[in-house]
Amino acid sequence: MTAAQVQPTSIYLPSLAEIVRVEQLTKMEKLFEIKFKDGQELGHQPGQFVEVSLFGIGEAPISVSSSPTRKGSFELAVRAVGNVTKAMHALDRGATLGIRGPFGKGFPIEELKGKDILFVAGGIGLVPLRSLINYVLDKRQDFGRVLVLFGAKTPAEQLFLDELSRWRQSKNMEYLETVDRSDGQWKGNVGVITTLFPKITIDPKKTVAVIVGPPVMYRFAILEAQVKGIPDDQIIVSLERRMKCGVGKCGHCQINHLYVCQEGPVFSYAKIKDLKEAI
Repeated sequence: MTAAQVQPTSIYLPSLAEIVRVEQLTKMEKLFEIKFKDGQELGHQPGQFVEVSLFGIGEAPISVSSSPTRKGSFELAVRAVGNVTKAMHALDRGATLGIRGPFGKGFPIEELKGKDILFVAGGIGLVPLRSLINYVLDKRQDFGRVLVLFGAKTPAEQLFLDELSRWRQSKNMEYLETVDRSDGQWKGNVGVITTLFPKITIDPKKTVAVIVGPPVMYRFAILEAQVKGIPDDQIIVSLERRMKCGVGKCGHCQINHLYVCQEGPVFSYAKIKDLKEAI
């Protein structure tokens, strides 16, 4: 057997990467800027995810939060909820980790070109959506109207505060936000994210809704998009929360006949609306 025959398949072999910047986003989330030690680009598409390995601890799937238009490094926003992510929060600049991927099918960029895009992000759902939002803003001439609706439980749980500030002032997009509960200092809208839908007008024939958030949000946000007249095949969702191995071996992400890590995590609602476990 030759050396080429025994060489591990690249999707199973982590590449060494280095943390070059760490930013505290909220009490529970940190942003990690990462680059490969050999200088390669991640080469991801918005909506894809990677597997992060902390040697001696384990591996976890994490959505890529930066746009592929930003070269030299990539960003992962990580909530400390398990052994790997909690250990990752203890790392600082200069630490080494392993990266497999990118995996999955991302957002259908070519299909979105020329369309108006309505982004609907609930809580940590902004993490994968940020990649696509910044891609669209970096290639603004390729797209129509850009509307972003963002909802968080409280003002303290809002992510990417510097970017949110820029989005509020931007002339390249329309941005609305809400929180479920005010902290007394909050001057904006109070209520769940669906309370923002009556504040916007769209042309449903040329609008694509891209919706990412917690499971409880999907049913109601999708219904609001349908009330606006957006067809099911123009409603895009991400089921990235179901990821585990990333390569279709463990079955953790399986929904009936679908392996989400292989055929998703991005789907049109038309494709999954009849799968009870999907939404």
